[in-house]
Amino acid sequence: MELDGPQFIAKLKQGDRAAFGQLVKHHHGYLLATARSLLSPADAEEAVQDAWISAHRAIGKFEGRSQLRTWLTRIVINQARMMLRKQGREIQFDPTDDSDPLAHRFRDGGHWEQGPQQWDLGGPDSLLTRDELRHCMAKCLDSMPENQRLVLELRDMQGMDFDAICNMLDISASNVRVLLHRARARLFELVDHFQETGEC
Repeated sequence: MELDGPQFIAKLKQGDRAAFGQLVKHHHGYLLATARSLLSPADAEEAVQDAWISAHRAIGKFEGRSQLRTWLTRIVINQARMMLRKQGREIQFDPTDDSDPLAHRFRDGGHWEQGPQQWDLGGPDSLLTRDELRHCMAKCLDSMPENQRLVLELRDMQGMDFDAICNMLDISASNVRVLLHRARARLFELVDHFQETGEC
């Protein structure tokens, strides 16, 4: 049975515990990763647990205008936003909050000023640096503005389409693309710098 199909949704609405357990098992890791893009690991766990409770209470009102995963993700993001507000932090979706991190790499006509480094992803020496690079990337993600990190998580790590992200976050497609570009550019710069210097 499809986890987004009408029969499965009907079971959920009838209060079928096994169906809800299947839903949790299938989507929990994905929702936790989404929450972690905004919150600390402990807060993310709490937000997802609260989201499951909210989803269980509200499943009878689910109208099927979006996929279940999109609906659940929206609930998790709302829970995370509430936690951020309580902590005195609020996620902002203004994509104009910083300059393009790759602007210095291009001339006015759009051609490369300085091309990207050749990324060495193979060989014994690179195996030794993979853990260091992974650590650098984790630091980069942690320091990234929350709005960029969330859009990167939803699009590149979870594979969500642009329309779903726009609906979920109540922002325009152009804003999503700008935020995604900035997040990708930060990671690109980090990997490039790491290849050049061996440092974060």
